[in-house]
Amino acid sequence: MASADTQQKFDIPKKYRACVYDKPGSISTKIEELETPEPGAGEVLVRLTHSGVCHSDMGIMENTWRGLPYPTQAGQVGGHEGVGIVHKLGPGSEAGRVKVGDRVGIKWIAYACGSCPPCHRQQDGVCFNQKISGYYYPGTFQQYALAPANYVTPIPEALTSEDAAPMLCAGVTTYSALRKSDAKSGEWVVIAGAGGGLGHLATQIGSRGMAYRILGIDHGSKEDLVKKCGAEAFLDVTKFDDKSIAEEVKKITGGYGAAAVIVCTASNKAYAQALDFLRFGGTLVCVANEHVIKGSAVGNQREALEVLDMAARGIIKTHLRVEKMEKLTEVFQEMSEGKMQGRVVLDLQ
Repeated sequence: MASADTQQKFDIPKKYRACVYDKPGSISTKIEELETPEPGAGEVLVRLTHSGVCHSDMGIMENTWRGLPYPTQAGQVGGHEGVGIVHKLGPGSEAGRVKVGDRVGIKWIAYACGSCPPCHRQQDGVCFNQKISGYYYPGTFQQYALAPANYVTPIPEALTSEDAAPMLCAGVTTYSALRKSDAKSGEWVVIAGAGGGLGHLATQIGSRGMAYRILGIDHGSKEDLVKKCGAEAFLDVTKFDDKSIAEEVKKITGGYGAAAVIVCTASNKAYAQALDFLRFGGTLVCVANEHVIKGSAVGNQREALEVLDMAARGIIKTHLRVEKMEKLTEVFQEMSEGKMQGRVVLDLQ
């Protein structure tokens, strides 16, 4: 790490080059010259050397990401996988963990407040007050960028800047998704879109970093890449219909299905297929949101005993009425008309 007085050695130009979206709604960028900003309180000025290009950047540029509240404005600097060197510290940053000369990364979330409910639960990726790199906040397709001193990410010395850049979105996104799957080492995990920018990293992280058995699904042209990344099995999605691909997944995974499916492709079809790939109790992880959808069938023996105990202790009581067997048709009719209140119990005596 460099000391704070190192900042005098960096020659910071008055202007620099940046790639901007000049015609949002279409695939079009332009290089412009911008004035180099001064870091404000709690900020650092980073001389960016590399930036990954993510599919999300394209969605922002083309205004095709339906979940975003506002259309992208002309002149927006995109990008959110930036790596560079801290060249200057703003007021209040001098005593922080980041020093001039440090190599750091700027992620999709450029700023998290640290004080909202998600941040308090270490879920700063969904901070209520977040600022997104490349969307109504300057991104990383530029030579200089401001960033919060307490939210840039230190880059390990052993990692080149070009290799570090994709880790700041594609890498951390898929690693987080795999962790949320709750799969155990040695269990089967399906990666849908296994040969893409996110999928090929998910395949490596899952197979080599977390000891999962990976089944990759993608276009047949990506089979070699997916297997080189550590997949134990591969399915060409173009060679199956929905029913037959589910049958093949279950065949490969021992007849029951996978412990988890990670969907790394923006495809409605992939999501629709994924549920049929899962075994009992399996987890579907949708890469793009932080919502949790869990399924629940009837409870098990332990849960039956526990709920009966609650009833016996007077904690719960069913609102019910008792009817004779001869009334069953009328009971069903009442259900059909949506008039049923509480529960009906038949007296079979």
